[in-house]
Amino acid sequence: MTGSMHLRRIDPDRNMARFYTMSVQPTLFGEWALLREWGRIGSAGRIVQRRFASEQEAALAMTAHLKARLAHGYVQCDGPCEQLWTHVASKHG
Repeated sequence: MTGSMHLRRIDPDRNMARFYTMSVQPTLFGEWALLREWGRIGSAGRIVQRRFASEQEAALAMTAHLKARLAHGYVQCDGPCEQLWTHVASKHG
């Protein structure tokens, strides 16, 4: 399950434009890492890495984070979400 997942939460009325990216990747030491990055769209964001013994454990953790983000109003986007904010911001102001 290596790959990335991109989420966004945009609310122009609240000046909110957030992104959340997750990926499961192998490490150099035979472990698996869940990398999470989040922040305001257009910013560098914050990056956190958590290591797991197996790809399945990392994938389960990714699923748990996905459920939590969706419950907080995030939606999935096909790729990096910066262009979405530019489009929404141009319509509102």
